[in-house]
Parts: sequence; structure tokens; C-alpha cells
Amino acid sequence: AGACAAKVRRRGPDVVPKHALSHLASEVAKREKDKEMTTWVLVADNSRARFFAADKAASPLREVRDLLYPEARLHESDLVTDKPGRDRNPVTGAHGVGADSSHKQDGADRFALEVCSELESARNDGAFRKLYIVAAPQFLGLLRKHQSSSLKQMVAAELDKNLTTQDSSAIRKHLPDFL
Repeated sequence: AGACAAKVRRRGPDVVPKHALSHLASEVAKREKDKEMTTWVLVADNSRARFFAADKAASPLREVRDLLYPEARLHESDLVTDKPGRDRNPVTGAHGVGADSSHKQDGADRFALEVCSELESARNDGAFRKLYIVAAPQFLGLLRKHQSSSLKQMVAAELDKNLTTQDSSAIRKHLPDFL
């Protein structure tokens, strides 16, 4: 009855075997490398923004997000419920009041801000290392206005064309062979 009790070392739920740690480290490194290689392409106009990713320099594009702003397709009269006000002054006569800026332009500006916010969030998450922007000329100007300086540094090139209705292979043809 004089048996020695052997010490048993038990693994708790927070103890990870050494071989599992090396596997985990290689998976993390692989994901980080994939992030480093990812290039995003934004294709946008004042009513739609499509976000594409290319995992390697010569990869085809895959769509990762599609933002819509349907109000941009409405006529100005559908966005405004009544006519601008009028002012009757005996000295100057009658003239219109207000309505200096169009509601469509304001909406496009807000949509550009939303698109840039999406890009900024993705940049902060490390989702891409390089960005190409393909946008309708007027909308491209609005995007430039709302980009942070950090986001502007990620932009590899811009193309002032409206390709939002094109499929990913047609869009890819307008971009450099190696992104």
C-alpha cells in the first residue's frame, strides 16, 4: 500500500499545445499577407457604388459590396414638394427666394460622403493596401472632396468613367494588368 502517487499534469481549457500555437501563428501570418496583397477597386456614380477586391496583382475582380442611393435616379421635381418661395418687394419687384442648390446635388454629395466613410472604415480595418477609383467625372470630384488624407495616399489611380453597369470582367479590362 506504499504506492507513490504520480503527479498528473492536467491541461486546463486555457492551455494550448505548442504545435497548435505554431499552426495558429502561421494562419495569422497568412491572413496578414492576404490583407497586404488585397487591392480594392471602387466603381461609382451618384446612385451606386460597387466595391471590388483583387487578391493578387493579376487576379480577376470579385464584388464585395454594393451600395445604392436610389433617390439619385429621381427627377428634381420628385425630390421637392413645392416651388421655391417668392418675395414681393415694391422697390425690386417679385423674385424667387431660396433653391440655390439642387436637391440632387446635395444627395450626391451625401452619398459620396457615405462611400468615403465605407472606404475609410475598410482602410482602418486593413482590408486593402491599394485602391483604384473608377467613377463618373462629377462624382469623382465629390469623392475627392470627402477623402481623408490617409485614404488619398492609398489611391493608386483614378479613372473618370461611369462603369457601374458593367460586369467585373469588363471593369477589369479598364484597369492595369497588374494591380
